[in-house]
Amino acid sequence: MEEQQTPSLGRGDLSTVAVALLKGVIYRDGNERLWAALLELQTHVRDYVAVLGLELVVDEAEGYAFVKSRTEPDAEVDGDQAKLPRLVARRPLSFPVSLLLALLRKKLAEWDAGGGDTRLVLSREDIVELVRVFLPASTNEARLVDQIDTHVNKIVDLGFLRRMKTASGPPTFEVRRILKAFVDAQWLLDFDARLASYQAHLRDSTNSDQTESRDE
Repeated sequence: MEEQQTPSLGRGDLSTVAVALLKGVIYRDGNERLWAALLELQTHVRDYVAVLGLELVVDEAEGYAFVKSRTEPDAEVDGDQAKLPRLVARRPLSFPVSLLLALLRKKLAEWDAGGGDTRLVLSREDIVELVRVFLPASTNEARLVDQIDTHVNKIVDLGFLRRMKTASGPPTFEVRRILKAFVDAQWLLDFDARLASYQAHLRDSTNSDQTESRDE
């Protein structure tokens, strides 16, 4: 008799969890009841989103869950599933946003290696410093800060940074741990080579801007 009472959260909670996942990431510290519902109904949720051609990813240790489009091999196995429209769009990222995500991911890895607080919080100046070392010395300071604000806002929208509430002082941001799921360890192994490519790209862009300024 007790086994019949196991799914105590009911169909309404299954729908609530599924809708939340389709809207974005579920964080344990953001909604503990929703997180508990997800864990209890995880098998049902996984089957539910699979019908939509999606895969459920849950990291209980880090406290987040999201859905992503299923890989091509998985889609081929299910035949007609491969014909489903993509529900989770792949968002093209600008070069500066990609660079900043890479730097934040490496900073998070260094933070974890230190064995301290699990939450990495950075000020805007901290983020500016991360990028500054990869830019030519001639880069305009005011322009750099304005650009960083634009890129940071984009990353906040993507869910990889969370703007902290502060009564006063400069803005601060928490690096969300879900970033680890999108920039993996293998990617970090090639990090130095990628940064060399980034620096070359930034240098070429700056030289191009300077040439255009002289022509004007």
